[in-house]
Amino acid sequence: MLYFYLKFIHILSSTILFGTGIGTASVMVYGHRTKNPLVIAAISKYVVFADWIFTGTSGILQPLTGFAMVYLAGFSWTSFWILGSILGYVIAACCWFPVVYLQIRMRNLAIEAVRNNTTLPNEYHRYFLYWFILGWPAFLSLIGVFYLMTNKPAF
Repeated sequence: MLYFYLKFIHILSSTILFGTGIGTASVMVYGHRTKNPLVIAAISKYVVFADWIFTGTSGILQPLTGFAMVYLAGFSWTSFWILGSILGYVIAACCWFPVVYLQIRMRNLAIEAVRNNTTLPNEYHRYFLYWFILGWPAFLSLIGVFYLMTNKPAF
């Protein structure tokens, strides 16, 4: 019975992780396209909050529940789908940490631009580019993890 509770939490947290990632990325892009520091400051404030609360929490639950299920079910830790999922998750996490840092910096730069009634500095645009680029390997890695988790291919 414990396995099924863990599986429910695992699936729910993966949905939150992926959904929050797609949602916050979309909102951030829409805000950026306005080129309005006031809009960007407001949006990025909520994006940073959502990333810490939802992505961060589910990002912790994912490996905890996943490793517990592997142990309880007696799956081999060297199975392709498990190793591939772990690798994909690690890639996504390695992208997520700098992304959150960049979001915080972009938020702060937008707030500063609003406060000083100026346009966004070049630094903001550079951070946005890095943020955008880092989002792709994280997104594609998680797509791969979903594939491996649902199909459990053996090679």
